[in-house]
Amino acid sequence: MTSFARYVGIDYSGAETPSSSLKGLRVYLADGDTGASEVSPPPSPRKYWTRRGIAEWLVEILAEDVPTLVGIDHGFSFPLRYFEAHHLLPDWPTFLDDFQRHWPTDEANTYVDFVREGLCGNGGDRTGNPRWRRLTEERARAKSVFHFDVQGSVAKSTHSGIPWLRFIRQRLGDRVHFWPFDGWTIPKDRSAIAEVYPALWKHAYAPEGRTPDQHDAYAIATWLRQADRDGRLETALGPALRPAERTVAGVEGWILGVG
Repeated sequence: MTSFARYVGIDYSGAETPSSSLKGLRVYLADGDTGASEVSPPPSPRKYWTRRGIAEWLVEILAEDVPTLVGIDHGFSFPLRYFEAHHLLPDWPTFLDDFQRHWPTDEANTYVDFVREGLCGNGGDRTGNPRWRRLTEERARAKSVFHFDVQGSVAKSTHSGIPWLRFIRQRLGDRVHFWPFDGWTIPKDRSAIAEVYPALWKHAYAPEGRTPDQHDAYAIATWLRQADRDGRLETALGPALRPAERTVAGVEGWILGVG
């Protein structure tokens, strides 16, 4: 018995603006009967997905009464050190609002680098140290969400993507469960969104002509579907953490599949 009927894998990109057509933004979808296949953006002059377009599409499909699990490959929150340094409540919804006010990377014509350079927003008041890593990043040996301008960095994706999580949450409310912030157990028949790290799974699948971005999205959707069918997903949703670690992860977030 599976928990979900659809599985979406999103390979994210923090390049350019929210309305830019980006080759690095890729979406794959699988369901209970068929394997993962690429989802193209709605017909328009733009060839590829935009960040705004993906967020609006997710709002649309997650509003349907079809339990769907979405995996997105950017950080959903920041290390506890960030909350302490900026005197923020250790509360994820409050963090989303505060971050978007300082890093309005969901606004038109806004590059992440515009905020970094002080041309808009107030990112200077909400910076982090690349030496700060979340507990889940330490376990996964992943780079810090503040580690910009290096190969394999998710900093731009994270800083551009977090406001869109807020966008989805505002529009869908409790119709979607943001794991693990809304709880480690996803209610039955509820759709959910989780942070993922394709490096954990992509080598298990042959690329078969896909670009690296396509393959990452494919691997996410494929693993979610297979793991739900064979029981690995249930284990991944309940990682073996000590109570104190679980409390920290409830603020910092957790990468699905990291033990």
